Amino acid sequence: MRRFNGFIKGINFGGWFSQCSNEDEHYRTFIGEADFKKVKEWGFDHIRIPVDYELFENSNGFKYLDEALDNAHKYNLNVVLDLHKTYGYSFDDGEGENGFFESEKLQEKFYELWDKLAKRYVSRSSYVAFELLNEVTDIKYCDIWNEIADKTVKLIRQYSKDIKIIVGGYHNNAVSAIKDIDIDFDENIVLNFHCYEPLLFTHQGAYWIKTMPKDFRIPYHTSFSDYLKIAHEHNIPLIIDDGVKDLNDTPSPQFFENLFKEAINIACKRDLPLYCGEYGVIELTDINETLKWYLDIHEVFAKYGIGHALWSYRKMDFDFENERYDEIRHKIIG
Repeated sequence: MRRFNGFIKGINFGGWFSQCSNEDEHYRTFIGEADFKKVKEWGFDHIRIPVDYELFENSNGFKYLDEALDNAHKYNLNVVLDLHKTYGYSFDDGEGENGFFESEKLQEKFYELWDKLAKRYVSRSSYVAFELLNEVTDIKYCDIWNEIADKTVKLIRQYSKDIKIIVGGYHNNAVSAIKDIDIDFDENIVLNFHCYEPLLFTHQGAYWIKTMPKDFRIPYHTSFSDYLKIAHEHNIPLIIDDGVKDLNDTPSPQFFENLFKEAINIACKRDLPLYCGEYGVIELTDINETLKWYLDIHEVFAKYGIGHALWSYRKMDFDFENERYDEIRHKIIG
């Protein structure tokens, strides 16, 4: 499997140009040049920058993004430019499925936006990669998403044959959806997934999961049988089947290796890089338990050369910048 060179150790700048107030003051102040310098000094090689379509409805939107890319280049950081939300579609509960996959008009706005982005940024292909859309939700969108993604790749390829284009699948970029990505692959396509498994651990106490008790806490090395029992009691999704051989076991690097095995095999067969664009642990979790999770998943990322960008640098309920990470941050980054 080919490595995604230059995009091996990354961090998300979530909440800056996406999932935010969409006001100039926020765009100007949430992240600055010093933050690019800091993540470079920490040891990251790239930043994933989520952007919502609203950014480009701001008269200064492209200016803000230009400045971000200039700062990344200044500090020798590569960038994944991720379209996090588009017209008529968001992965967020309550915002989401507002006609994008059914409306040719909304799809045309998606193509028009990527046409603008491609024209403006393919000249930066030495350090910028494009991610077409964040977290397609339902499997029912699989076929139409493949059509949209394929058409968008062809559009971008009119401007550049070598810029890296990152494509994920349904169930919020689940690793199990890699097998159903069906586009006209070329050597500069990157297969993308996200991983927050076991969700009951990484999202313990998460307020946005409606059935999650806000005071719920769980240690990482809980048996899978208990994970399943608790998840069932609270009606919380838990995708562990492909990673578990014995329900008496607890999470380990082998769990993640089993979970990723099919996607790794597909990437090897297609000779394409595999990239985990989001993964992380909510800030409510005990910091030593958090470290255990990161060390296990990183062992598998390193073994197979899987590029990755943890979620997220500042705030956003994950807050890797927070001082609670000061003693262990270097152990996580490696």
